[in-house]
Formats: sequence, structure tokens, C-alpha cells
Amino acid sequence: MPRCSAPVLVVLLWAAGSALCAADVGDFAPCLQFFYKSWPPKGLTGTPICQRYFNQYRFASLYSRARRSPWFSGYMYAAPTGKRPSASWKFEPQLAYPGADGNMIPFPPGPVDQNVVESQAVELDYINSSYTRGHLNPSLHHHSREDRYATFTLTNVVPQKTGSNDGPWEVLEQTVNKTLDAYCLGEAYVVTGIIPYQSDEHWLKNHRVAVPEYMWSAYCCPKYNNSIPEELKHTFPTYAAVGRNDQNSTEEIVPVDTTAKKQFRGYDVRQMSLETLEMYLTERFSTVVSVFYERCSG
Repeated sequence: MPRCSAPVLVVLLWAAGSALCAADVGDFAPCLQFFYKSWPPKGLTGTPICQRYFNQYRFASLYSRARRSPWFSGYMYAAPTGKRPSASWKFEPQLAYPGADGNMIPFPPGPVDQNVVESQAVELDYINSSYTRGHLNPSLHHHSREDRYATFTLTNVVPQKTGSNDGPWEVLEQTVNKTLDAYCLGEAYVVTGIIPYQSDEHWLKNHRVAVPEYMWSAYCCPKYNNSIPEELKHTFPTYAAVGRNDQNSTEEIVPVDTTAKKQFRGYDVRQMSLETLEMYLTERFSTVVSVFYERCSG
């Protein structure tokens, strides 16, 4: 177990009466509870992060240091209360300093430590970039204030076009929220990730943060209400979707609805089975990708 030490700029956050110093970067072991059957998605490689806020694990992310953004975030759904919080953006200190305290930390008002800048995305990357900070784990899918605040870390976001973030993708997040809240009787597990461009990688303005071509999401609800309407029965115990993050992408994965409102046209979301999603992921990543243990049927 590493010693809890870091430069002055990496503020140590301690809960009263507790002094957790476990390494939360590089291993999903401390936070397997956020995955169905304690089984993280298989096939993708990156840096595991157990996302900790106020000394409690809130969700998990598989991070790409090279892209300075996550491949996916996994979390447990909980019905939200109240409006979307206005929280400060945070970073993961252990990506910069392996011995740092594991709690995510708000960005300082002044200059950011250079080791942090080199290890991950910072707020300046997104400013005037024409992309929003798109949550993989959205605050909308959590109940407690702390869980919702914890989603506002740049290790949980990717560059997402406004037409997607404020349009069809937001509709999808709301639809998942209503569906799971109404019909899921037990724990619901969600994994949301990205699909990179097949070639000619796209980057934010300063070539530090990679832009995804698509975003995807899937949920697993093993125990659900038998009174589900006929038109929704195919969405249990699991269901998935892929959303366009580029108006000019081809339409093999997600067709374009030409009747959509102009500001959202080209950012369509296609809902699909988990099997279909995994097929597209396997094709794009050139390796077998499995999102849930036994496809949420075990």
C-alpha cells in the first residue's frame, strides 16, 4: 500500500476518523461492486480508476492516458432527486502522483500543477474547443448529492458535441432513467463508453484530448417488474444504445434522421440489443468486447 504523500498542490482530503490510502488507480479490485457480478467489461485496455469522493467509492472508470479521457465508466443506477447540481470540476491526483490521496480534487483557481496537466485533461483543454464536457456517468443517474457531485471529474468526461449532449443523448439518459426507475426492482448496473474513429484520430484544439466518433451505453437489470408493457419487454434484463458524436459519420452504425431538428440533426441515437452493441465494439476495437458477465443473464 503506498504512502499518502504528494506535493502541496495535491490537497489531501480526509473523512473524519478515516485515513484511507489504498491505491485507487491501476486496479478495479476496490470498486468491483459497480459491475454486475463484480465483472468489469472485458476486451478494452487502459488504466482502471476507482473514483473516490469524500473517502467513498462512487463509480469506476477505465481511463486512457494517451487519449486523456475514459474508455468507459461503470456505475450503479439510483433514481435522482432535485435538479442537476452545479459542481466544481475535479481531477484524479493519482494519475499524476501514484502516492497521492485517492480522492478526486477540485481544480485550483490558479495554475494547475504541470504533472497533472501532463497526466490528464484539464479545464483549459475544453475552453473554446467547440466541444462540451460529456459525462459518461451522468449526475442524472444518481440519488445522493455526493454521488452526483462526484460525476464532475474530467476523468469521467469526453469531448461531446452540443448537438449530441443537449439533444438525442440527453433524451437517451432521460429514457434510461425513467425505464429503470419504473421497472427495475433490484440493482441496476450501467456502463457507458466511447468508440474512437477508425482512422485519423480527432483531437481537441490543442491535440491533447481525443474526440470519440460515437458514444455507447448499456444497462443490466437482473430483477425487474413482470408488468412491463409489451413494447418494453425487449429492453430487459439488458439493453444498449449507440449515439453519433459526428454529424459527418457514415450511417452503418447509426442512421441519420433527416426529419430531426436542425441543431440536433446528425447526432442520432440508435437503441439496440447488447449483442448488437458488442458486435460493433468488437469490430471497431478488433478484439472481443464483453460488457456484462454472461450478457446479464447469469
